[in-house]
Amino acid sequence: MKIRVERDGLADAVAWVARSLPSRPPVPVLGGVLLDAGSGEDSGETLTISGFDYEVSAQVGVPAMVATGGKTLVSGRLLADITKSLPNQPVEISVDGSRVSITCGSSKFSLPTMPVEDYPSLPTMPQLAGLLQAEVFAGAVSQVAVAAGKDDTLPMLTGVRLEIADSKLTLVATDRFRLAMREFEWEPSGAVETAVLVPARTMADAAKTLGGSGSKIELSLGSTDGLLGLAGSGRRTTTRLLDAEFPKYRQLLPSEHSAAAVIEVSKLVEAIKRVSLVAERGTQVRLEFSEAGLKLTAGGDDEGSAEEELAVEFTGEPLTIAFNPAYLLDGLGALHTDRAQLEFTSSKRPALVKPVGDEGDVLPGYVYLLMPVRLPD
Repeated sequence: MKIRVERDGLADAVAWVARSLPSRPPVPVLGGVLLDAGSGEDSGETLTISGFDYEVSAQVGVPAMVATGGKTLVSGRLLADITKSLPNQPVEISVDGSRVSITCGSSKFSLPTMPVEDYPSLPTMPQLAGLLQAEVFAGAVSQVAVAAGKDDTLPMLTGVRLEIADSKLTLVATDRFRLAMREFEWEPSGAVETAVLVPARTMADAAKTLGGSGSKIELSLGSTDGLLGLAGSGRRTTTRLLDAEFPKYRQLLPSEHSAAAVIEVSKLVEAIKRVSLVAERGTQVRLEFSEAGLKLTAGGDDEGSAEEELAVEFTGEPLTIAFNPAYLLDGLGALHTDRAQLEFTSSKRPALVKPVGDEGDVLPGYVYLLMPVRLPD
């Protein structure tokens, strides 16, 4: 193989593929990226860069001048480190025996290759299910994935539940302490009603990198192979779905509330950050709501204490409730609005955080549920 490729396109493509590779692959070849140079009859010469670890696959093509076609397999993370550090000049890649040579300006690297024949075949994309607006999808996934669990011993909590009911798509994630749900419209390719559990990290990475402004992402679902595929902007990725039972979450969402507060998000965020400085290991911040306003307190006599007061539009009986400050900040940061509405039923029941629009109305489509921390008697 002997090719010439632009540095920026190569570095971006290798970095995108390498980020899906396992940090500790069970066998060395699964930590590699496959470089496949094929030469077309016209100017459509392409270097295809791929990665696959039996769970997640990633593939992207970049334009290249292909003098000699071929395939080679090299360490993905090492190649990503090298390509991003190269000077802004064309890159020449050639394979000689068991070594691959990378030349860019005065920089030269020689890397060992791995046996291509030991590399697994990438899965084919499942059947197209429909199209997603890239910006809407990226925003929705970021709002929901924040609530996904990170404990691999509880796989059902490390995923994002994707529910499709014709033109409505719902994303949900929970780690037992909070839950985030986002509903939005999409373009199904036909009548479809299904629910699958997608690894949260893979979905979040794909949503951020697959589409640009105004573009669309193809969502593909396999009926029998347990795969989900996403493709856009010349990139495609597949992931194996989680085979786990997601909690029955809808029964957790309160249908009504006895008290509610509307408050400016930025001021509340700043106040939480300040008072939680004295909360031991971020255990809790107490919020006392009344018609007079909101009083935030944290800490105690042993570790220091803090308090702050904010103006708030409050309706209902006075209420004192406590939250993990990091979880509350995550929910407020996911709203993407200047104001938030917090809804309560009691100090021991879950609270809801919802976005408030410019006209003062609660915006539909997104809700963040947060379990309170028990207050001392």
